[in-house]
Amino acid sequence: MWFNVSLVHTSGKKNKLFFETDEQGIGMKIYQGVAMTLEILVLIVKMYASYFYAIYKFFIPPEPKSVAGEIVLITGAGHGMGREMAQRFAKLGAVVVCVDINAAGNQETAEIIKEEKGKAHTYQCDVTNCEAIKTMADKVKREVGDVTMLVNNAGIMPCKPLLKTTEKEIRASYEVNVLAHLWLLQTFLPSMMQRNHGHVVAMSSMAGVIGLRNLVPYCGTKFAVRGMMEALHEELREDPRDFSGIKLTCICPYIVDTGLCKNPKIKFPSLMKIISPQEAADNIVDAVRRNYNEITIPSSLYYVNQICRTLPRSVPLHLKDYLDSGLEAQ
Repeated sequence: MWFNVSLVHTSGKKNKLFFETDEQGIGMKIYQGVAMTLEILVLIVKMYASYFYAIYKFFIPPEPKSVAGEIVLITGAGHGMGREMAQRFAKLGAVVVCVDINAAGNQETAEIIKEEKGKAHTYQCDVTNCEAIKTMADKVKREVGDVTMLVNNAGIMPCKPLLKTTEKEIRASYEVNVLAHLWLLQTFLPSMMQRNHGHVVAMSSMAGVIGLRNLVPYCGTKFAVRGMMEALHEELREDPRDFSGIKLTCICPYIVDTGLCKNPKIKFPSLMKIISPQEAADNIVDAVRRNYNEITIPSSLYYVNQICRTLPRSVPLHLKDYLDSGLEAQ
């Protein structure tokens, strides 16, 4: 009899235990559900706040920051947009470090800046050579100081069908347009991170936003630049250390008259005009001073592309065929 009572008593404890465990499980599920709901609500509020803030900034852009005293290193400074950017940064009080493999053109840029009472230094360097970059960087640090703004501008653009593009041309495109960016970032980014101060500007292209015939390798390099800049932004943003003082700007110009575009094809010149290096440089320097993440030149192309990307692929192709613009093979 005692055994039977004990069994019943023990069984009762087990039932009570099971009941309490089940009750705790339900409570935990309710708590988790409420917590997740609150997290989602906070996320929605943040997203809407950022969205409306972006609209506000569209109509009331941020004030341009001063670049006076900044040490601005520009690759490909010996001609075209590189030269124009160098002149503009110098006029704004920056110390410009002109880097180019073409020593004569690079020196000419520096002399133009000095004639306008600006500060410029010249360094000849093959930016595809990692060791040459390190040697140049050491000299810049000793003679000028730590680079606070890096403008990865140097680039080449073979313009021909893929099957007529040589291995040498393809390799050179990726070495100048992509790998050089990485070598320069690895060289100059650490000092920016130490001081939590700096700005990296990367020259992509509208050919890094949409694919164009006769530019298959080039498009690949410019898409790569945009990907690198986006990934670098996330790497800095998600680092537990504070790197909010380092800004990144990716530039996507349309056809700029720098001599690279030999045979442009423009159906509507008033709508899709060829941009002068001077106009491009004005837009780039303004974007840098306002800390924009990415711009197209002209700016309208950014919004046209964003809209087209939301449509089925065949739809924007009709618009592309109608505009009928691009580059003919060299």
